[in-house]
Amino acid sequence: MKLNAQQANSLYGQDVKDRSGSKIGSVGQIWTDSSGEPTWVSVKTGLMGHKESMAPLDKARITDSGLAVDYDKATVKNAPAVDAGTEQPLDTAEIEQLYAHYRLAPQAPPTAGRGRAPSADGDLIRSEERLRVGTESQPAGTARLRKYVVTEDVHTTVPVEHDEVYVEREPIAARDARGMRADIGEAEQEMTLRAERPVVGKETVPVERVHLAKEEVVEEQPVDDQIRRERVDADIPEPSRRRR
Repeated sequence: MKLNAQQANSLYGQDVKDRSGSKIGSVGQIWTDSSGEPTWVSVKTGLMGHKESMAPLDKARITDSGLAVDYDKATVKNAPAVDAGTEQPLDTAEIEQLYAHYRLAPQAPPTAGRGRAPSADGDLIRSEERLRVGTESQPAGTARLRKYVVTEDVHTTVPVEHDEVYVEREPIAARDARGMRADIGEAEQEMTLRAERPVVGKETVPVERVHLAKEEVVEEQPVDDQIRRERVDADIPEPSRRRR
């Protein structure tokens, strides 16, 4: 990741998170290479007193919440550390330790070319553009969980009982009539009747636990752009052209 001076200055004191989004600490110092490009950052983890763990800015991303590095929290916390607030440049031994800890291949020194034609004006440098594609985090909306009350009709049935009255008539045989008193006159008989009716009551009970959750989904998005490159053609007289 390439940072300009304004971006690098804005990171001081910002949170540093690992590849999973867990906070590691905050930005302490930023180191640049010989060309002035920021390459390393020190992280105040709060575990080593006056020491700050070093982490590479390669593949790091600037997010809304600070700086996200492409390593897990344990790797960064166990990395070689420097004194808090130091302004001393990293020496060769420190750089070698950092490359070894993060398993990075240090840049190889340029090697001399072979078979170059002598020229008073030096070599002809061919350049081309490279497409640098990265990502940035931005708000994509707000999810809300809202509870509200609705009323709905419920239809059900319940069994109810009630008494029904009917008249039973039983003839009295002559042998059973002996001893019975026979009176002629008015009389009445009462019977208490019972009937059930539906009774409706309500109770509130918990039925479900609901919460919002999120997960990160990685998808491929196409990126189309144009780049320019230079071509070099040689105009060599035929007698001087090398035969292959």
